[in-house]
Amino acid sequence: MVRARSGRVTSRLAAALAAAVLASAGILAAGTAPAAAAPPAAHTPTAHTSAVPGHAVTGYWQNFDNGATVQKLRDVNDAYDIIAVAFADATDRPGAVTFNLDPAVGYASVDDFKADIKAKQAAGKSVVLSVGGEKGAVSVNDGTSAQNFADSVNGLMDEYGFDGVDIDLENGLSATYMTQALRAVHAAHSGVVVTMAPQTIDMQSPQTEYFKTALGIKDFLTAVNMQYYNSGSMNGCDGNVNAQGTVDFLTSLACIQLTGGLDPSQVGLGVPASPRAAGGGYVDPSVVNAALDCLTRGTSCGSFTPSTTYPGLRGAMTWSTNWDAAGGDAFANQVGAHVHSLP
Repeated sequence: MVRARSGRVTSRLAAALAAAVLASAGILAAGTAPAAAAPPAAHTPTAHTSAVPGHAVTGYWQNFDNGATVQKLRDVNDAYDIIAVAFADATDRPGAVTFNLDPAVGYASVDDFKADIKAKQAAGKSVVLSVGGEKGAVSVNDGTSAQNFADSVNGLMDEYGFDGVDIDLENGLSATYMTQALRAVHAAHSGVVVTMAPQTIDMQSPQTEYFKTALGIKDFLTAVNMQYYNSGSMNGCDGNVNAQGTVDFLTSLACIQLTGGLDPSQVGLGVPASPRAAGGGYVDPSVVNAALDCLTRGTSCGSFTPSTTYPGLRGAMTWSTNWDAAGGDAFANQVGAHVHSLP
């Protein structure tokens, strides 16, 4: 995700690195075993229910003004089932995060923001706090920072009423300690909604740290909405290097996750809401819908057709609800309706 208007465009080195990862690990490698669970945080476990439907649309809501339509949560299109509030802020405690409501979004008070969260939840939506983004500086790389992360996320869930957390760390993570942190969050909030938005390079093999984290929390992971943009060309499970912005790019990279150990219900397609929302990789909603049909029904494929279909695929994600609104809600109206029509 990006805080600025345009995203960081990954160089061709990313594709070369991806090829090396695939060559050494294999895209069809078996999933790794979950890391050992951390002891529950010193926190009274809270029953927490989620409203995530089987086929869900995720959208990032911008807690800042970067030229896209400024929204309050109440303004977010009803097509979005999961709203990821972007972003949490780092603190001076390693791994810990906090949240600061930006005055630019127009809330009169924090209580008004909290009321909007409750209203969205009453309408059957989930609101999660996203950690990271292009400029995010949160690092969870040892036991102390893992516990700090979990304690702070648990506290923010209780304070604001967030349904969970989204992991969008674009500068690397440790599977061992992020798994430990997220398991501690789950121990305190058993119904926590956990989403992830890795870059394409981070999900090229089950041996990458992001992929291992996803597999390490597979028993409660909600969805991995990989960013199918700002990446350049990438290796797909069809054995080809596919260009971003195509049906084959979406389907062949999703296939890596689907054959690498994730359940179809944990895989979503993440794309920009408009050409202005990212540096590259924008696709028309019709292309996203074609990829969804290819993966779930075996129809509308490009040159690559998966060997099986995945009717339980979770759905799609976009950056962002604000950029979508700036473009007339094309993603919500077209992709959202299509996701909700999947069998």
